[in-house]
Amino acid sequence: MATIHPTAVVEEGAELGKDVTIGPYCHVGAVVKLGDGVCLVSHAVVAGHTTVGANTRIYPFASIGHPPQDMKFKGETSYLEIGCNNVIREHVTMNPGTEGGGLHTRIGNNCLFMVNAHVAHDCQIADHVILVNNATLAGHVKIGDWAILGGLSAVHQFVRIGRHAMVGGATGVAEDIIPYGSVMGNRARLTGLNIVGLKRRDFPREVIHELRRAYRLIFAEEGTMAERLADVADLYQRNEAVMEIVNFIRADSSRAICQPHLDDAA
Repeated sequence: MATIHPTAVVEEGAELGKDVTIGPYCHVGAVVKLGDGVCLVSHAVVAGHTTVGANTRIYPFASIGHPPQDMKFKGETSYLEIGCNNVIREHVTMNPGTEGGGLHTRIGNNCLFMVNAHVAHDCQIADHVILVNNATLAGHVKIGDWAILGGLSAVHQFVRIGRHAMVGGATGVAEDIIPYGSVMGNRARLTGLNIVGLKRRDFPREVIHELRRAYRLIFAEEGTMAERLADVADLYQRNEAVMEIVNFIRADSSRAICQPHLDDAA
């Protein structure tokens, strides 16, 4: 059922789906579950209570499921759940959850984690997310569908990154990023909407035009944020993308909303 190289170590108790491939010098722990078609290319380690979804491919020297890098962690049973059709490249690290975050780290489907990317404890990552080389997430980060984090970017703990957002390379993110937003900078500032991503994903032109108008209203100088959000919600209540931004900003969060410089909001 599975193809296992003679030099690989698969501990007794590990669950292997159909057509699993485990290459040279890999190590699979006793409570790991590998779905159908999973491939560990070589020298990869999957440990702990980790589940890897079907057709995910893990490249050499990735460390998946080892204990979280959190001084409060005392060895309690915690979990890492990785969805289907993901690509996890060389030296990627992913950690399970902690008691403070519900004991679960979750990765969605169809994601790409490039070389040296790091996913810390209790992160919640949706589908089609890309972490470019050396992008790193602190604990409890939440990332929506189709978001892209550029190379060498770093995200502070508890930050939320909305769907279709774009984080520029070498950007430090310490505040929540609205859906469809594009940020960059040593400490991220909102520089507009991720128009390139919206076009690539075939958002209608009128939806994009309304998003741009709503963006300018939300981050205008006049009135309070609550007043501006109310105006935008009234004007664009039928535009799902605009209302996603409005609801994202209104939601409870431990982090502030990343905002543009005044010139960028014009």
